[in-house]
Amino acid sequence: MGLTGIQIFKLLPKTNCGDCGVPTCLAFAMNLASGKAELDKCPHVSDEAKEQLASESAPPIRPVTIGTGDLAVKIGGETVLFRHEKTFVNPPGLATVVSTDEDDPSVQGKIDRFKECQFDRVGLLLKSEMFVVSDTSGDGAKLTALAKKVSDATGAALVLKSDNVDALKSAAGELKDRKPLIYAATSANVDALGELAREVACPLAVKGDGTLESVIALTEKLTGMGLKDLVLDTGTRDLKKAFEEQIKIRRAALKDKFRPLGFPTILMANEMAEGLMEEALVAATFVAKYGGVIALSDLQPHVMFPLFLERLNIYTDPQRPMTAEQGIYPINNPDENSPVLVTCNFSLTYFIVSGEIESSRVPAWLCVQDTEGLSVMTAWAAGKFSGESVGQFINKCGIKDKVKHQKIVIPGYAAGISGELEEELPGWSVMVGPREASQIPKYLKGWSSS
Repeated sequence: MGLTGIQIFKLLPKTNCGDCGVPTCLAFAMNLASGKAELDKCPHVSDEAKEQLASESAPPIRPVTIGTGDLAVKIGGETVLFRHEKTFVNPPGLATVVSTDEDDPSVQGKIDRFKECQFDRVGLLLKSEMFVVSDTSGDGAKLTALAKKVSDATGAALVLKSDNVDALKSAAGELKDRKPLIYAATSANVDALGELAREVACPLAVKGDGTLESVIALTEKLTGMGLKDLVLDTGTRDLKKAFEEQIKIRRAALKDKFRPLGFPTILMANEMAEGLMEEALVAATFVAKYGGVIALSDLQPHVMFPLFLERLNIYTDPQRPMTAEQGIYPINNPDENSPVLVTCNFSLTYFIVSGEIESSRVPAWLCVQDTEGLSVMTAWAAGKFSGESVGQFINKCGIKDKVKHQKIVIPGYAAGISGELEEELPGWSVMVGPREASQIPKYLKGWSSS
């Protein structure tokens, strides 16, 4: 049984120096107990305490970072089996496979689609982050050249994939500063690739023969060599079996604290399906069930967008709604005669409403009130979007200094607050806008400040 946060705290230096990234030793101890931090983050812990805490404080699933820069992918580090228990924290990296036997137009096409396949969604940029660069000939120079071309053009995190140890040595040696994932150590080459991963300080994937036992044997050997940053591939290419293995791996790591399986996983969806659409179904399965890196043969907008949305939804904290910042948002260059609308700060509501205002081409002021991430109807029912709260917000936010009229538009679903709001805003006319955001453009075009 693991140590509690208080038990760990007693073994820490209690300096509250903050060097670990949190303000107090007690907070750090609690993070260690819950698997959210690593003991190495504390530079002042004694050797005696380090020895006692090392095994107890390590996260049940080791966090592994692949790549560098803005597109670096951090996987693993999860602490729960189900999202509703707490939250999932490190979303899987979605990768595109490019191989050395592809011609230049094919490679360039994937690079171009990687750059173009990006979507704005509730204020976030949804996109792919990785390439699997696959060697098909055992030629290290070709693998290195292709990996450099892809990395230089996109900045993507890389997975270097080859059955040839010398090819991997060549490519990993040249690209070690970019921290690629080396794929993959097997029973036949584990010693050589273990030494390579240690030499270049890059994460290493292990590939079993279709059984968890084979994976366990590999991870035990590699951790015995001092390697920590490992990624698991059981070698299974059957969807049902791979699905079952992902669950077994996660349960063994979290419930049984079984260290040999306490690592994130990689799934080759391109090797488990025929055609990109089937690959998308496989990828969707493992976005939901514990995949760390998921590779597809290509990326097309109609395939990637649903995967991006699934990943966003699953890896959003269910206990913390996504919110927009409270304040005044000028849209379409408004002036002192432009309409004033008010809404809640639930992120989806904000982006839908602001998008409709923008598409109307009518200059307007959008006042966004903090409702703790609740939608208009929910916030109204909870008393967080009332005439009193909206009135106080309007009085304090500064919108009165930006317009010379005294009219405000409230959402149709909050029509019930109009009387109370008029009492809070003497002299102002409260206008009830449409119930549906899609009707905002038509409404605004008929609005007048006179």
